[in-house]
Amino acid sequence: MTRTITIDHLARVEGHGGIKVVLDGDQVSTVQLDVFEGIRLLEGLVRGRSLEDVTGIVSRICAICSHGHSITSLQALEDALEVAVTPQTRKLRDLAYHGANIESHALHVFVLALPDLLGHPSVISLAGVNPDAVAMALRLKKLGNTIQEVIGGRAVHPVNYVIGGFGKVPSTDDLLTLKKELSARLTDCERTLEVLRGIKVPDIVCEPIRCAALVPEDEAFFFGNCIELSDGGANKTIPVREYRTLTNEYLVPHSHAKRSANDHRSYMVGALARLTISGDRIGGMARRAWEELRLTLPATNILMNNIAQAVEMIYSVERALHLVADLLETGIAPESPLPYRVRACHGTAATEVPRGILFYSYELDSEGRVAAADVITPTAQNLNHIEDQMRAAVRQGVEAGVSDLMLEQRLAMIARAYDPCISCSVHLFRS
Repeated sequence: MTRTITIDHLARVEGHGGIKVVLDGDQVSTVQLDVFEGIRLLEGLVRGRSLEDVTGIVSRICAICSHGHSITSLQALEDALEVAVTPQTRKLRDLAYHGANIESHALHVFVLALPDLLGHPSVISLAGVNPDAVAMALRLKKLGNTIQEVIGGRAVHPVNYVIGGFGKVPSTDDLLTLKKELSARLTDCERTLEVLRGIKVPDIVCEPIRCAALVPEDEAFFFGNCIELSDGGANKTIPVREYRTLTNEYLVPHSHAKRSANDHRSYMVGALARLTISGDRIGGMARRAWEELRLTLPATNILMNNIAQAVEMIYSVERALHLVADLLETGIAPESPLPYRVRACHGTAATEVPRGILFYSYELDSEGRVAAADVITPTAQNLNHIEDQMRAAVRQGVEAGVSDLMLEQRLAMIARAYDPCISCSVHLFRS
């Protein structure tokens, strides 16, 4: 007997998507994460545009990760133009990424994922019984926005990032204000532990998790020139310039988003992948959070990605405070953007935005116009892995006699565990 489990509209995710599972008796025949968000043609839109214009355009891909899109776009252009930015610019960009990480993870962990873990249908219901936790999350989210606003000129769709540096370098007073706010939010990091310490993450799926993440360069956790693919101890390193050998994009009939597979198998990007590959860099309060929240890696329960996000959020508050103190100690220099020579060239860059690796690649013509562009977002890479985890959860749930209603709830929780940015994933244009 055939039956279908359908979720027409996923709640508490960015964008519009649904889930369809078909069971033939106890056998799982179909698992589909349907992405029917309207197609965004930004890669086509930037073709023919001046290299000075494209970063402002592509930041519109996502309001949550607009700073990540801007900086990754700039780094791809800088790679093409052979522009090596100053250590100060690297530190300020790193600081902006920690702001983005704080903002995104605070929102996802407490507003979108925590209701699942505490049995609430929404954050509104959760706020009715635990208003302090929600207020704490909003304070941390505001902190992340403030950091991005100071560095990028605006909290959303920044205007201060340019090739080779910044339109305006933050002032000492700006950094002193950030230091004060970061110090104040350390208390909220402690409260994060208090809220999450007593929560048991449900074992709704037990399946190996194949991870990919950038190998950090120096102390910049979200930047790197190589990708590490971790597969049960068999690790493989891929240069960023060879990113297409990792992603291998292709189309499926039920989705407006491309899919990625490496060696015909799915992989996961995001906080859990980053900590699996480079978690030995995490110390301080974040390491204590890791231990107290019982994060064991490599994980086999994808819901632990939410715990990894909480650990990363605390790490980003601590690391941002360290970066600000370092910039204040050395003194902020009034640097101008570095010069560059326009020519026909090609450049590629990757950074770790909150949901995972973000790739940008540009081809420029001799007049400095974009001849071709390629953008691969984390969610587009995660879609196959989400479906594989769902398939495993349904198979294991059916074997355990779980009801279809419970399976439906588990499927939605798995999707939300990745914090999918569905709107960001729908890029179908390539020259």
